[in-house]
Amino acid sequence: MLIDGHGRKVSYLRVSVTERCNFRCQYCMPEKPFSWVPKENLLSFEDLFLFIKVAIDEGITKIRITGGEPLLRTDLDAFIMMINKHKSGLDLALTSNGYLLKEAAQKLKDAGLKRVNISLDSLKPNVAMQMAQKDVLPKVMAGIDEALRVGLKVKINMVPIKGINADEILDVLEYAKARGMSIRFIEYMENKFAKEKLQGLSAHEVQAIVAKKYHFKEIGREGSSPAQLFEFDDGYRFGIIDPHKHDFCEDCNRIRLTAEGMLIPCLYFDEAMSIKEAVQNGDVIGASEILKEVLRNKPEKNKWTEDDANETSNRAFYETGG
Repeated sequence: MLIDGHGRKVSYLRVSVTERCNFRCQYCMPEKPFSWVPKENLLSFEDLFLFIKVAIDEGITKIRITGGEPLLRTDLDAFIMMINKHKSGLDLALTSNGYLLKEAAQKLKDAGLKRVNISLDSLKPNVAMQMAQKDVLPKVMAGIDEALRVGLKVKINMVPIKGINADEILDVLEYAKARGMSIRFIEYMENKFAKEKLQGLSAHEVQAIVAKKYHFKEIGREGSSPAQLFEFDDGYRFGIIDPHKHDFCEDCNRIRLTAEGMLIPCLYFDEAMSIKEAVQNGDVIGASEILKEVLRNKPEKNKWTEDDANETSNRAFYETGG
């Protein structure tokens, strides 16, 4: 069992397999040029897998593959199969922008993937293009359809931004609801890589928009999930992720590993330790000790509070998958 320095059980590892992305979303990396980290700087799937085995054996039960856009990494399904074969029954998930998902969904399902979170910020082609700075909507929607067809559980993520897509909250919610998909509205997370002067909607503003059409009740959080959940009268649930809320970090069970081998205890802090040398040398004991040291230093809470909601993170979310 993995326990951090504040007594919290850590059971969830998010693994970024690449910082590359084929979108340039306004709230993430709009100005970043298409200049990639050299492949030789990235850990191989074999090296990542060595650490993942250590983490699983120490108590990790949930693994989410992220990016950048993880489907840009060749043979991702083989990597997922490696993890699934090491220990069946793991909660294996993927976060994707969906653009390449139509071609990959069946292979990912066959490899052992169970769930996929897909970013869908608009149902309007021109707005989706404005958000991603690329014509993306037809391929994203085709990817969603294919993921559902092959039997993957699909969750939609939407980041509402004032003046861009905030008027589509109900439309995207109803699109998800009609297809049996859950949805999470994510408050815009201020970071220095995003486009200047973006303004996201608060959790209260999202609730007010939904309440204009639907009656719902708040049912709180499930386990260590960061999302506050709300339930319609017919039982459908939606969630809001609000990093400024005081209890956001109380039950945090997550750590993150970047494609270059940096093990990150908290999304909103810059502190991290590298496992690269240990795994490339096959040093399982050394990798385990680094894991335990990172957990000892895991912060109690992030920098964003309701009292200082304008705090800006230096973290590049495209390196950690959010």
